[in-house]
Amino acid sequence: MNALPWTTLLGVWSAVIGALLLTLWLISRRPPQVTLTRQTTPRTFEGSAHPLTLTFRVRSRWPLRVVMDDPTPRSVVPARHSTLALHVLNETTRTLDTTLTFNRRGQHVWPGGILRWADPLGLFWHAAPLANPATHTDVFPGTHRLILPDLLRPLLSEGTLTRRVGLDDPISLRGTRDYVSGDPPGRIQWRLTARTGTLTVREPERTAASSLTVFVDTGSGGEVFVDSAARLAASLVREAATLGLPVAAATSRTVTPAGRDAASLHAALLTLARLAPHAPGEPLRLPPTRSGGNLIILTASPGPDLLTQALHARATAARVSIVTLPEGYYLEPGEQPRRQWSGLPDAARDLERRAAALAGAGIQVVILRGNQSVLTLAH
Repeated sequence: MNALPWTTLLGVWSAVIGALLLTLWLISRRPPQVTLTRQTTPRTFEGSAHPLTLTFRVRSRWPLRVVMDDPTPRSVVPARHSTLALHVLNETTRTLDTTLTFNRRGQHVWPGGILRWADPLGLFWHAAPLANPATHTDVFPGTHRLILPDLLRPLLSEGTLTRRVGLDDPISLRGTRDYVSGDPPGRIQWRLTARTGTLTVREPERTAASSLTVFVDTGSGGEVFVDSAARLAASLVREAATLGLPVAAATSRTVTPAGRDAASLHAALLTLARLAPHAPGEPLRLPPTRSGGNLIILTASPGPDLLTQALHARATAARVSIVTLPEGYYLEPGEQPRRQWSGLPDAARDLERRAAALAGAGIQVVILRGNQSVLTLAH
């Protein structure tokens, strides 16, 4: 029997290889069916870490090589890459666990994932967007513990909390008791002490304001100020909510409804999460303040218009506080003291000169001087 010529064998092998390649190409044309499910926290605070669970369910009638990539939003850092590669035949379910660190405040939306697939030999690769479910995560500004001896009065006054709200004088006498070492001398009840012969002090009662509204002047500073103001405002709002007070957050563009419920707190924190610097020429509008409420204004450079509107707000508010945070002139929590090469900005100096007159009108002025921490906010 004569052997086939080599040209015939070459033609046969070429036909077989061509048929195989055509089969692989036909197999890889149709993408697999992929269902992706994400499980992570819907809301958190800046700087926190939370687990993320990705569940991939893949179905294909033909054997395929599949690579699925589900990237995270910017500033959301995973402990490991959210990429899964596997061989699929029929239906396969895989789970990928990792941890996410949320490094930036804001409302983060997951970007679209990428699906890549190929024939079993990996010769013909295709790519298409992965049909991701809509996933949103609200990242609120990071908060820090505050040391505020004067700023939050009458929100945080001495004594025991009463049910009455909205008093101009946060300290009211509700009784007396014997003197205890460490009591401030100014609280001694001298008339009663002289009559009884026993050193006696007044027992005050703390009266909360009817509400707290924190206003951020986003047109007075840049990104550094806005980030610091968002963290400080969130700290104030959470502190007030812990006391059961109605809370609200406001800018010149928006104001959230004041309330004691979780929805009101969420709306205030979400507004602070979305803060961004506004154009300097944008009109300043302080929100209306509830009668007996407490209005705290955070600004980098207080202008005449802000002072005028603060005086108008004092007509209904029990207390108005203007907190000036000159940009780059104060210490954030955890920062080490650094040398200051310049003095207070002119706007802050002008406000400092008017502090006594404003205090007489019921407006407290707090200015952070060089190397003072934002945690203390002391004069």
